[in-house]
Amino acid sequence: MPSFSHSWLPYIYLYVAGGLFFFFGMYIIHKSNSLDLRLKKNRWWRKVLYFGFFYFMIIHAILIIAALYW
Repeated sequence: MPSFSHSWLPYIYLYVAGGLFFFFGMYIIHKSNSLDLRLKKNRWWRKVLYFGFFYFMIIHAILIIAALYW
């Protein structure tokens, strides 16, 4: 069985470091008023961005678990 450092450590690094960049970018977008949340289309895109981040994080975890334990 692969060790923690070969399976889960890259996953943690990817979503912690990448997540920091993603959420910092979302913070910049919010502070610069680039995303007008009064508009329905912009609210939809914000939801798409957040959903996409967490969707790929969950799918990636499921695939790691599948590769390790099945």
